[in-house]
Amino acid sequence: MIYIDNCEVTALYIERAIEKSIIETDMSFPVVLLTGARQVGKTTVLKKLAQNSGRKYVTLDDPAARELASREPELFLQRYEPPVLIDEIQYAPDLMTHIKIYVDIHGDERGIFWLTGSQVFHLMRGVSESLAGRVGILNMAGLSNGEINGSVFSEFTTSPDILMTRLKSAVPMDLMQVYERIFRGSMPALYAADTDSEKFYYSYVQSYLQRDIRDLTQVADENSFYRFLCVAAARSGCMLNYEAMAREADVSAPTAKRWLSLLVTSGIVILIEPYFSNALKRAVKAPRMYFLDTGLCSHLTRWTSPENLEAGAMSGAIFETWVVSEIYKSFINTGRRPPLFYYRDSNSREVDLIIAKDNTLYPIEIKKSAHPVNASRHFKALLPEGEEKDSDNSGEIFAVQNFNLGEGAVICMSQDLLPINKHNWLVPVWLI
Repeated sequence: MIYIDNCEVTALYIERAIEKSIIETDMSFPVVLLTGARQVGKTTVLKKLAQNSGRKYVTLDDPAARELASREPELFLQRYEPPVLIDEIQYAPDLMTHIKIYVDIHGDERGIFWLTGSQVFHLMRGVSESLAGRVGILNMAGLSNGEINGSVFSEFTTSPDILMTRLKSAVPMDLMQVYERIFRGSMPALYAADTDSEKFYYSYVQSYLQRDIRDLTQVADENSFYRFLCVAAARSGCMLNYEAMAREADVSAPTAKRWLSLLVTSGIVILIEPYFSNALKRAVKAPRMYFLDTGLCSHLTRWTSPENLEAGAMSGAIFETWVVSEIYKSFINTGRRPPLFYYRDSNSREVDLIIAKDNTLYPIEIKKSAHPVNASRHFKALLPEGEEKDSDNSGEIFAVQNFNLGEGAVICMSQDLLPINKHNWLVPVWLI
């Protein structure tokens, strides 16, 4: 074991892609706030980066420390004098004001406070009121596939040149290896030891219900909330429909909306907004919902093995969920807000995912097949009506009003990076 001022870090550590972003933020702000769902590795990565730095550590999960921080914040900061890592800062919101005072007194110092929190709903209120302009905020998710495989990549791109360089270090995966990874999920604890995933997620859900939900909102009936969790998991990859979710979970639509907002702020699910503009007037405007951790999603939908999951009714949806979550992680690990959208119009033309970057739209289709046929046919739907050209065959970069249509990707079970045509490529899922 490795020890850091009374906190221990296990010798088995998986390098995290977000480490560079944390270091850069530490050099730019006096306060670094790392948010994310419970158990994704926030504390572990900060402890790792704090080794041999003399930075103190305290967790507000400790009732004694929490009591001191809440009742005597000045005394707390004397006891845990910066530089300090404060875990689960949301349990002592009044401490934010005193952190602000300390930061203002110490002027240009950077990286004085490292904070973690798993309840973004409470955190953001305290941050906006007390630490605006003084804090760099990073969001963290579970392990990416690249982190698990030991081949950490930067943010995902559809550029064939960049993808070609990834082939040199990426770890190829067959269908069952992919579904084993999907089924197991992304929580670091599952890869640090021989941990049974079913037991882990059962305990995870129970602690999540008992601790965080009660802290965040009034849930009169925990069984109802668990039912809602299961309904949400079964709808991963679908357009958001509060009324339908409310019916299936036997709760009111306002309750469904409030609880889903809670899942979003807690880092359990993400919403991908639809892309639309004045040039695309027929586009639908409801967001799509995805679970960030496919292991939790599989647990809640009661799949018992990777084999059953792959062969079951949710096979395609969970594959898409995993791909979207991996791409999403690749952006937040760089400290960026993911520029991700999807497209669907009234004619049922659909693009699973769009990366909107530098006035360019990069369309992505997600298919479980190893040899998807005509999968990029809807990419040209992103062109305004009357300007639809055969983008699949021309190889052009289309200028469309305020944006360009860039290279497209069909992410699938292909075992090699292959051109569909001059403009679109088949991309193996393990290259994300």
